[in-house]
Amino acid sequence: MTLRDVLVLMLSPVFLLAACDGSKPLIKREPKEPVFPAADRPVASIVSSRWSNEEARDRLNEAGEVMNKADIRKGMTVADIGAGEGYYTIRMAARVGKEGRVLAEDIVANVRDQLAERVAREDLANVSVKLGEPNDAKLPEASFDRVLMVHMYHEIEQPYEFLWRLRPSLKPDGLVVVVDADRQTQNHGTPPALLKCEFAAVGYTEVDTDAMPSAGGYIATFRATGPRPAPDAIRACRLR
Repeated sequence: MTLRDVLVLMLSPVFLLAACDGSKPLIKREPKEPVFPAADRPVASIVSSRWSNEEARDRLNEAGEVMNKADIRKGMTVADIGAGEGYYTIRMAARVGKEGRVLAEDIVANVRDQLAERVAREDLANVSVKLGEPNDAKLPEASFDRVLMVHMYHEIEQPYEFLWRLRPSLKPDGLVVVVDADRQTQNHGTPPALLKCEFAAVGYTEVDTDAMPSAGGYIATFRATGPRPAPDAIRACRLR
């Protein structure tokens, strides 16, 4: 070992830490990834970015009724999770107006890209589009008045982790809004009781649940209450 090597070693942070008290050098350890319970239910596959024809949905005033029930107003900041082709993204952009914001998220890169092209084509300055992950929508903290999930909750493979990571994105009075069909998850729906149980397991309180025939099922709203539970304290709901 050369003199230069000895000097570099003596000046290194690990060497200095060890020299202070004669203990072994400190080793920096990466924090352990939290472990969440698995969903005790089937998970539906993603079959299409399109739920139905947009013109047909508009004839039923689907988006209008959902936005009314969710109390989406001008100036709000809203997230559209699993936005697909952007049926709700486009209509929520008009509802929140120039002072509001819509963030459209999807986990399929080419779907995200197609929606970004549509947003640019329609010159929607109040809309941004991003790619999320199956277990994390990757939303900025303390940003959203409403987080909307339409006919996609049953496709979330890790609902407890997803909802846990979603909580910090809500403003103090923010709500998560779920629209789904009242049928088993493998049949592309979520029974309302199961939905309520899974949300409650992560510290959300049900605000309201109503039938929503125009959207093919029901609409449920939830508010995050109390401290966010530790991942290992979450207990999976049992499918009955």
